[in-house]
Amino acid sequence: MPVAVGPYGQTQPSCFDRVKMGFMMGFAVGMAAGAMFGTFSCLRIGMRGRELMGGIGKTMMQSGGTFGTFMAIGMGIRC
Repeated sequence: MPVAVGPYGQTQPSCFDRVKMGFMMGFAVGMAAGAMFGTFSCLRIGMRGRELMGGIGKTMMQSGGTFGTFMAIGMGIRC
């Protein structure tokens, strides 16, 4: 498929660039959701201080990685 060139010489992003962008967007959304859900779940079970921060960070990384992976797969399918 030929690459379209815009009026100022810019080209369309490659498929790999689209997959990277999908992962980054999904990771950001997953981190935000993980911050909310992680905070509530850690406070609910009684965590405080350093343990609370570690639990929230772990939840944020897990949800960000999971959602980012699914968004990257979705963008790869669209290529």
